[in-house]
Amino acid sequence: MIYVSGCAGEHEGILRVGGDVYRCALGRAGIVPTKREGDGATPVGQFALRELLFRPDRLTPPSTSLPRKAIATDDGWCDAASDPAYNRPVKLPYAASAEALWRDDHLYDLIIPLGYNDDPVVAGAGSAIFFHLAKEEEGGRLGATEGCVALRLPDMLSVLARLTPETRMEVELAP
Repeated sequence: MIYVSGCAGEHEGILRVGGDVYRCALGRAGIVPTKREGDGATPVGQFALRELLFRPDRLTPPSTSLPRKAIATDDGWCDAASDPAYNRPVKLPYAASAEALWRDDHLYDLIIPLGYNDDPVVAGAGSAIFFHLAKEEEGGRLGATEGCVALRLPDMLSVLARLTPETRMEVELAP
């Protein structure tokens, strides 16, 4: 189990796996019990780690027991709440709003889609909630996400080596 904790309104939190503790980035609105599309919040809950998606032009497939799949230049994720493919992978260009997974920055060089709002999908409850790489800001702070959980690359590689298809991520509000 991976444990993530943080506060509402705070975009940095703590990620624990085994005896190791890492600083992680959270949504700009922090952790919330009820997520909505576009609110910038990380949802509370326990989530499956579906698979590892990686940029093959930037990284060799890292060591993990999760299923691994290379990202292609036309891979996207639908974030249009009224579209039938909402919160699902799509090929770009796509008729409805969709986020590109092949990015110029390095945030999506490694992505694990979390099992959030996918069984069943509820329109408007939030989409594209991933475990991905963090953006580092000046002063060593981690940049806020749009609702995802993110780690620095060395920390992510360490965590990936411990993951199995049975691993879950539990996100909770700090006491």
